[in-house]
Amino acid sequence: MAPGSEPSAVLAEPPAPPTEAAAHFARLLAFETDCWDVHDALARQVADFVLLDVRSPAAYAAGHVAGAVSFPHRELTAEHLASYPGDTSFVVYCAGPHCNGADRAALRLARLGRPVKKMLGGVTGWLDEGFTLTSEPTPAASAAPDLQEAS
Repeated sequence: MAPGSEPSAVLAEPPAPPTEAAAHFARLLAFETDCWDVHDALARQVADFVLLDVRSPAAYAAGHVAGAVSFPHRELTAEHLASYPGDTSFVVYCAGPHCNGADRAALRLARLGRPVKKMLGGVTGWLDEGFTLTSEPTPAASAAPDLQEAS
């Protein structure tokens, strides 16, 4: 930087030390995943999480990620989750960055003591990545028919 010149807005606050940055980004990744990683796991049939579409049943029926279970965030209760083992990891998504349904779902799951991550971007991010949606119900979704009719 030339003497007497102002730093850019980018570096007006200097970057964190690398060890602090590593801890910060590792922490973020403990809470979030992205559409590519979810798509890859589903394509490889790695079944180490349950993908929950936490939008309304009507939104799910109109188009959802293949393999996602319809589970509106308002229906995430201990009783409705009882069929899942306690150590089941969930990944939640909603409509997109303009929607906080996934955050609400993640909060409910965490408060119920369930491991959870949010899929960044939701349906909007999924489509932005070039992935497709389906209107075919996920077989596991039929295990909770009362949720399919809830709003």
